[in-house]
Order: sequence, then structure tokens, then C-alpha cells
Amino acid sequence: IIAVASGKGGVGKSTVAANLALALQLSGAKVGLMDADIYGPSVPQMLGIPIAPPKAGPDNKIYPIEKYGMKVISAAFLAKEGQPLMLRGPMLGGIIQQFLQNVEWGELDYVIIDLPPGTGDVQMTLTQRAPLSGAVVVTTPQEVSLIDAEKGVKMFFQVKVPILGVVENMSYFICDGCDKKHFIFKNGGGRDLAEKLKVSYLGDVPLVSKVVENGDSGMPTVMADPKSPASIAYKELAGQVAAQLSINQAKEDQVETTFELAWEG
Repeated sequence: IIAVASGKGGVGKSTVAANLALALQLSGAKVGLMDADIYGPSVPQMLGIPIAPPKAGPDNKIYPIEKYGMKVISAAFLAKEGQPLMLRGPMLGGIIQQFLQNVEWGELDYVIIDLPPGTGDVQMTLTQRAPLSGAVVVTTPQEVSLIDAEKGVKMFFQVKVPILGVVENMSYFICDGCDKKHFIFKNGGGRDLAEKLKVSYLGDVPLVSKVVENGDSGMPTVMADPKSPASIAYKELAGQVAAQLSINQAKEDQVETTFELAWEG
């Protein structure tokens, strides 16, 4: 279970979450995507899923929607299209609890959770109730984003959730007809943040207008334009995330083996 988080809104977190989930799916894994951004759920729009109540089963079970071979649940399904979800803090926790306990995910290799921005109720509920395998923190290169991304990383430190790494979105722009990278929002901020906090740097994703167009049309870039620079970046991100999970698992296994040997000794 992987949380995709950001310290502030507007950094492309949901776009990263959707494309990361699909990139993992395209690698042959079975993937679920939970849109836990209660006040601003955008995953259904990005995946071209109509807003409708999910199918319910016995014992209050909820069946996720399937799209592109991936299972999806979103807070957007809980209200009529265009209507806001007006909820107080305790009710947010209740929805997240429903998503964790009552959704019939079936057998999956990964569940990607698109968190709301910030460090509030939803984040606290998830970190306390869900066995998170790790978190990916999304930032953009400029200082105002990095300041909040650092708070997001430190939140996961405090609640003992492993940080898989930092990804820098909208890292650079490549104009039509040239191969030069244009660093519109400064350069290297995500990498510097990862080095400062001693976490992995998972890579950078370029600023490409097609990413927005594809998301708005309901077919994320990794599906609509698999050979584009952004799609290649998302696939590399998926590989890095999978690798970091394997590294963390190997460390846990090493600790358990060391403990068992010490106990037997």
C-alpha cells in the first residue's frame, strides 16, 4: 500500500498517482487506486470514469470500478456529479475507514492511495489505520513547494511510515522542435530536498501539455502516449518505487533474521 502525498496542492500529485498506478499495471502487476482526496477527487476525471454510486454487496461491501484493468474507488462516487462533499473532520475518517475495510479489492500487488495535500485528518487516519508500505512525496522545483514537501516527508517520519522517495513533477519543459530542457521553476529542488532529508530521489517528470490534455480527456499519458518523455518518466518512477519497496522488504527481513539469531544465541 503506497501513499502518494504532497505538502501543498497544485503540484500534480493526482496526475502522478494515476500514471504511477497505470505504469505499475502495465508492468504486469495487479493494481488498485484509492482516491482519498475527499474535497478534490480528480481520479475519475483522469481515468474517464462516470460519477455514479459504486456497486454494493452484502455486509456493506463496496465493489470498486474497473478501468484500464485497474480497480478504482474515489470519494467522487459518494456525491452527485458537480456536488461538493461538505464534511467535518470525524466524517473524513469514517470515509477512509470504509475505503480501507469495506472495499472488495480482491487480490492485488499494489494499492496506490492519492492523498489530499497537507498533513490533516485523512493523512492521520490512513497512517494510523492502514499498513502503509511507504510514501511517495511529490513536489515541484520552486521553493514554496519544497518547504511544504519537507513538512510532508517529516510527517511520515513521525508516524513511522517509510519514505520511498521524492519525485519532482513539472521539472523542466521541452518545447516543440528542440531537445533542450528549459527549467521554468528552477532546477534540482527535489533532488536537493531528498539529499537534505536522506531519502531516495525517484526522478523527475517533465512539464508536457499533453499530460494535462490526456488527463482531462480521461486517458492518462502512459496509456494515451506511451513513448512520450512524460510516459517514460512515469514508467521509470514505477520501477524506482518497486525497487525501493524491495530494498525496504530486504532490510526488514535482515532485521528479523538478525533478531532470531540473537534470540537463539
